[in-house]
Amino acid sequence: MAMSDYLEDELVNHVLRNTAFTSPTNVYVALFTTDPTDADTGTEVATASYAREVVTDFSAPSDGATSNGSEIAFTQATESWGTISHIGIYDANTTGNLLFHGSLSVSKAVDTNDTFKIALGDLDITLS
Repeated sequence: MAMSDYLEDELVNHVLRNTAFTSPTNVYVALFTTDPTDADTGTEVATASYAREVVTDFSAPSDGATSNGSEIAFTQATESWGTISHIGIYDANTTGNLLFHGSLSVSKAVDTNDTFKIALGDLDITLS
């Protein structure tokens, strides 16, 4: 996954300029039908049954890498969400700041009655 412009600036300011950075209490996975890009310009799903999902358990990092420690299951779609091609990680359940983003290895159409899931260990974040 790539780091957003927002997070890059916050980390540089925190590490090199001694500027405070408050880590988010929770992080949330968002689903996109277009690439959110580093600038957070993608198209997030926006339907009545969609909401970002909180992720509270990431593995301890090793060589700058971590992944989700349990399955992430979104609520069941009551209408089409479109074809999900990208995900983002935010510091809030609505609006907020994009932290990381990336494309899915395989895009997935989410139709009525589907439940989008990310299997344990499949949400990989690596800083390099």
